[in-house]
Amino acid sequence: MTLFHFFNCAILTFGPHAVYYSATPLSEYDTLGTSVKAALVYLGTALVKLVCLATFLKVSENDSFDPYQELLHALIGFIDVAGLYFALTQLTHRNISQNHKFQAVGLGWAFADSVLHRLAPLWVGSRGLEFTWDYILQGLEANANLVFSISLAALGSLMWLRKNKPKTLIPIIYACAGILATMPSIMSYLRRGLGWHFPKVVGFELFTSLMMAFISLQLFSACQRPSS
Repeated sequence: MTLFHFFNCAILTFGPHAVYYSATPLSEYDTLGTSVKAALVYLGTALVKLVCLATFLKVSENDSFDPYQELLHALIGFIDVAGLYFALTQLTHRNISQNHKFQAVGLGWAFADSVLHRLAPLWVGSRGLEFTWDYILQGLEANANLVFSISLAALGSLMWLRKNKPKTLIPIIYACAGILATMPSIMSYLRRGLGWHFPKVVGFELFTSLMMAFISLQLFSACQRPSS
């Protein structure tokens, strides 16, 4: 039963990444190499963030919300944006379109995040004798993070790769990218500042991810239209 629960949670956590790759044109254009490169960039970015967090943030004795520490945490979180910039603009990609590039980068980014932050807790915890919903919720959280990552990569491709954007959309693109980049700090505030329980936070993440994905899709589609 414990292994069965582990495999169910693992499929929920990592399965959507494989489904997304197989069900979209990414597999037809063989963009796996781009996703792997993006995953490696994510690991390097995570290492830099870890050093910065250990250097500038103090260890709290309790789990209370500290606005100053969370502000520093949010600023350090923008290292992810720098990593995405590098993955989208500096890595050598095969001859793929901008549309496929940001999806491949976002997919690799999200998969590396799930492996780094969820695989070990999943292996240790979900094989316990007592059933818990926590690892199913973590799987749902990984799905929301997949949507967040692809949405942020889409907005990044508009900011850094798309030159002829409608000027009226530029502030909206940057504002949405800022919201997505600070999403971990927003979730931390909901948990520690407002005292939301984990299921409620995950539900909010899922809803917000779908909403931001819809907005990102509309912005990307609007920028793809030829200017009149």
